[in-house]
Amino acid sequence: MPIRSDAVIEIGLSAAIVTVHNSQPQILIASGGEPARKKWDALPFGPFSPHDHRTLEIGLRRWVRTQTELELGYVEQLYTFGDRGRHARQRSRELHMVSVGYLALAPYGIETPPSGARWSPWYVYMPWEDWRSGKPDILEAAIEPHLRDWAKRTRATDEPERALTRAERLRVCFGVDGGWDEEKVLERYELLYEAGLVAEAARDGRPAAKEWSDHAPLGRAMQHDHRRILATAIGRLRAKLKYRPVIFELLPEAFTLFELQKMVEAIFGAHLHKQNFRRLVENAGLVEPTGGVSTATGGRPAQLFRFRREVLLERPSAGVRIGTGRG
Repeated sequence: MPIRSDAVIEIGLSAAIVTVHNSQPQILIASGGEPARKKWDALPFGPFSPHDHRTLEIGLRRWVRTQTELELGYVEQLYTFGDRGRHARQRSRELHMVSVGYLALAPYGIETPPSGARWSPWYVYMPWEDWRSGKPDILEAAIEPHLRDWAKRTRATDEPERALTRAERLRVCFGVDGGWDEEKVLERYELLYEAGLVAEAARDGRPAAKEWSDHAPLGRAMQHDHRRILATAIGRLRAKLKYRPVIFELLPEAFTLFELQKMVEAIFGAHLHKQNFRRLVENAGLVEPTGGVSTATGGRPAQLFRFRREVLLERPSAGVRIGTGRG
């Protein structure tokens, strides 16, 4: 098959920048975006220019600095997305966007958004991921019934062959009749997109979205592939917390064990048993007492701890190994 010479590929760089404020995971939303879609939130993003950016990460950092005035610290590349039609521009029929997503952690203490940006709770985009107060109502009221209906429908002719059936994927991704895996955030969002149950599917002209007339939008929509990138970032961070102590990047230098637990619960979207959590953290040697106390709660003074950085040299896997126990 001959290669089309009129096709144009552009590399887009997007960052899911995470912090935690008042026990709520937040992502940084950049201002601007496409004029017709300003009502849709957007992550900081911009095109990679090989003439101006020596590496992809350098390009990302420059775009974030330009759009938010924030200097990024911890950054890691998540995934490269190249699906046709999910980053389309109306004015350029031939342009194809390859989107490279990144996860970044904002330093503790940045509570006021940088100029031209704002913080937004990540659970407004994916409310089905927050189990801290029990199973989210949106799952039983809207998501599970619609997905069960979709699973019974005839597979579309252009739907790719998969190892699992629709019903099996529903059980695996959403824990229907089984256990909930907090790391399968991207798989859940992709299933909702494929079933046409998120606004982005309707925007992209997916046939499945035209089959629904009785459901409200599921979570707040985002421009381009940005909610897909956010889902990837949430799943990656949840997984990474189990084997790397990145949670301490989001905490002050001195903290109480209660503050640490609330931070972990916020990221995982699950309530943890207090005594079990403290025993796991202390037995893992992740923290050590500072000798000080905190009276911020107004009650009994709480002992302050710090992260033991020596743990990084003591063993290769030093994360918060917890089980959420959700079924």
